[in-house]
Parts: sequence; structure tokens; C-alpha cells
Amino acid sequence: MRGWWVWGLVLWVGGCQGHATPPQAQEKVILTTFTVLADMTRNVAGAQVRVESLTKPGVEIHGYEPTPMDMVRAQNAHLLLENGLGLERWAERFYSHLRGVPRVTVSQGITPIPLRAGAYQNQPNPHAWLSPKLALIYVENIRQALVKLDPGNAAIYTQNARKYQQKIQALDQKLQQSLSVIPPSQRVLVSCEGAFSYLARDYQLKEIYLWPINAEQQGTPQQIRRAIDQVRASKVPVVFCESTVKDQVQRQVAKEANVRFGGIFYVDSLTPPGGAAPTYLHLLEHNINTLIQGLHNPVHSRSESHASNPKYCG
Repeated sequence: MRGWWVWGLVLWVGGCQGHATPPQAQEKVILTTFTVLADMTRNVAGAQVRVESLTKPGVEIHGYEPTPMDMVRAQNAHLLLENGLGLERWAERFYSHLRGVPRVTVSQGITPIPLRAGAYQNQPNPHAWLSPKLALIYVENIRQALVKLDPGNAAIYTQNARKYQQKIQALDQKLQQSLSVIPPSQRVLVSCEGAFSYLARDYQLKEIYLWPINAEQQGTPQQIRRAIDQVRASKVPVVFCESTVKDQVQRQVAKEANVRFGGIFYVDSLTPPGGAAPTYLHLLEHNINTLIQGLHNPVHSRSESHASNPKYCG
């Protein structure tokens, strides 16, 4: 959106911060780029700081267009947490107009997996948080960032982080145990976006997808044909999609390959309270359950009953 950063600065300098919720005296505000990071950070921060997400639940993060008020919120924050790995395509222009706001990349230390095709070929796949194993690195990076910002509460942040990591590790073990009883030839994850490369690598899954990353070219005839051929060749019993993209193309793949549509995964965004993935732990558990149910019982997958939303996958 042309000129959004200029208007954001005008609003901020002109004293229009009152439209955003101002921080209380001495209250530290952490702003994250999307909802998954916000929830992770809240679990580490506890009640010691206020954590907000730049994007709202259900919003796709890759091509997000920041608003003038986003600039106001970012300039008022004490710390900005980003995913990095190319997830926030709009970030550099946005950051270039911020002054004095420290920024931490919470995927730091993770070995990137390059995208295999498309306009962003050879650039990092940004979806590392979808692997529970790598989520532990995210939590540790968040802990370190909070300790640096607020060393007086270091013990609280460390205790919260350890408890949170234990919960993530429990889901890691559940996924490993559930996959162990599935024949290796059937451990295939078929999605719309190629968002599960880290999870596939860490849990020895074969990955098939329609497009490598949400972009302008999604669901082209070539992508559909290739996916159908791969699904047939791999004898995949079930295919899935994600909540922030439309499901028609993947349903076409399922129909033409004569397999089941197994439901949706949550990837780039949490849901509002009451949804299937209001927290990161819920997101992981939902994705794990949906995957395992589909692979274990492809004909009568319980996830199929949740796959009727005409706008989104599922």
C-alpha cells in the first residue's frame, strides 16, 4: 500500500497514538509479527510484559500489508520479535522507518531448508515453527530476548520457558510414537503449501505439495497435474490443506487421484478463541491429530467431517 509508512510516521509524530492502546507506566510491550509468535511469547513472558501480534487471527502473514497503525504500534513497542527466514516479505521496508526499537529473529540458530521451486526457489522455507523439535529453539530465543530486555525477571522467564518446552516435548513424543506404527511407505504428508519441510525432515516423512509457498501462483494447472501424479505414484491415502487458503484445488487433486481429503492444518495463523487452534500448542495438537487420523484411517478419517468450509480448506 503506497505511502503507508509515511502516514504511519505522520500519525505517530502528530500524537495520534491514542488510537492504539497505550502502554501503562513502566509496562513493557512486546510486538510480534504474527499470532503464533505472540502466543509463544506470552507463554514465556507470563504476566511480566504485554505481548501483542501485528497480525490478527486468521490473517495470512506472507503477503501482509502493514497499516499506518501498525507503524504506531511498532514504534511504541519495547521489543519486536520476528520469525525471519523470509517469512515477513514486507519487513525490511517496515523496519527501515522504525527508530530505536530492538528486533530479534526467533528462528536464529535453525539450519534453513531451501524452497525447491517457484519464485522464491533456493530461499529459506520460513515455516520452522511447525516442527515441535525446532519450536524448542524458538522458545529459547524468546527467553533470551526477554531476559536481555528485562533482566530483573530473568528467573521467571526461564522457569516459564522450561515448563512450556516440556509441553512441546510431550507433543513431539506423541508425534514420534504415532508415526512409528505407520509403515514408512505410508508416511507421506500432502499439503497445499510446502510448509511442512522441517516437520517432514525431523520426523522422516515424505512431503508432497501443490505450491512451495503462498504466492501469486497458486493452483496452476501444472501444479495440480504434478500433485495428482505424485499422489498416485506414491499411493498416498489422504491429502490435506491449510486454513488460510481455499480448498478447491486440493479437493480436485483428491478426487482425480481417488484419495480422501483428510482435513485442514493450521500454519501461519492461530484461530480466535473457540476455534481449533487458539494457541500454538492447540495448533500442534490439531495438526498432529489430523495427520495421524488421516494416515491411520484414510477411508473414514474423522477429519473429513470437518472439511466442508467453502472458503477455506476444510
